[in-house]
Amino acid sequence: MVTLALTEMTSWGVLYYAFTVFINPMHASFHWSRSEMTGAFSLALLVSALAGIPVGRWLDRHGPRMLMTLGSCAAALLVLAWASVQNLAQFYVVWLCIGLAMAAVLYEPAFVVVATWFRRRRGQALTVLTLVAGLASVIYVPLAGLLVAGMPWRRAIVVLALLLAAGTILPHAFVLRRGPEQMGLLPDGAAGAPPEAAARSERSVGARDAMHGATFWLLVAAFLLNALGIGAVQVHLVPYLIDRGQTPQFAAQMIGLTGIMALPGRLVLTPLGERVPRSIIACCIFLLQALALLALLVTSSIVGIAAFVVLFGAGFGAVTPARAALVGDFYGAANYGAISGALAFFLTGSRGVAPVAAAALYDLTGGYHSVLLALVGTSMLAAVLVLLAERSGRSLRPTATT
Repeated sequence: MVTLALTEMTSWGVLYYAFTVFINPMHASFHWSRSEMTGAFSLALLVSALAGIPVGRWLDRHGPRMLMTLGSCAAALLVLAWASVQNLAQFYVVWLCIGLAMAAVLYEPAFVVVATWFRRRRGQALTVLTLVAGLASVIYVPLAGLLVAGMPWRRAIVVLALLLAAGTILPHAFVLRRGPEQMGLLPDGAAGAPPEAAARSERSVGARDAMHGATFWLLVAAFLLNALGIGAVQVHLVPYLIDRGQTPQFAAQMIGLTGIMALPGRLVLTPLGERVPRSIIACCIFLLQALALLALLVTSSIVGIAAFVVLFGAGFGAVTPARAALVGDFYGAANYGAISGALAFFLTGSRGVAPVAAAALYDLTGGYHSVLLALVGTSMLAAVLVLLAERSGRSLRPTATT
């Protein structure tokens, strides 16, 4: 699990977080607009979401080893190709392909590994995975900045490509296994052959059955509404704080602190899922987001902003492992990839729509007050919906897999 967490940290750091560091150097070289460059990155995320559904089905049938190894090889080569682009069309083609690589190496396939290898200790495994991987921005954004400061931007990208290759290809090829049975183990690392009762103890719901059930769509709605808040805040927090009289430097620091607060959020809230129903944990996460946004609504003081950073950061950090654990609890491991990939498709689309929708509401009303009020409402509705999903999920019974 530690090995997978380290490969996730490297993959997220190079393929996702480092991009922002190269916007200014590429603009200086090519004079492309910010929207043109970030459009390529958004395209990669969209492609990753679309590819997540077939990738999930592949993982359910064949396991992670081949896919994540080939994905790591492709990702390293594509980052090298990024370093060689000469025009905007090439840049878009490279990032379209990077989107496919993202689907093969980022959280969704890693969550399939966790769901397959862990049952009772699934929450602990998700804590380790997301806590270590959560260091990606803390490590790779400053590292990319140092590289760009000390060498041409193309050479800096080559260095990142080499780090990606060295840190992911061999670990994925030699450490990953399809499941614990390949090593003579049971889930959670126990030794021996599974008793018949234990083999039947976890739900095993088919992907088609899951997507025809109310529980799945309640989960989609709850986490989609949460993703709206996250997507809107990540883009609009800086201009909101500037509008309220803060400096751009202070606003940027608050974004960074929100990311840092995600780490204790994962460390505290995710393990609680071993003792408290995970739907309750998810409900609390959504309510934390609502309280954080309310703090911004009622005051623009430093105290209010600090409250937002602590509450929103903690919820933001814990929501991804909470979603991953809930899917495993409701549906089991046999079809986890297909079900989780379908859910992730909707969430990625929501994050893409959120900044545009928030901007449209801002333009319509002339301020961020209505935007924040709407996001408070969606967060509270998400808290209700995830509790309804828990109630609906109690009726799930093991079925034949699809």
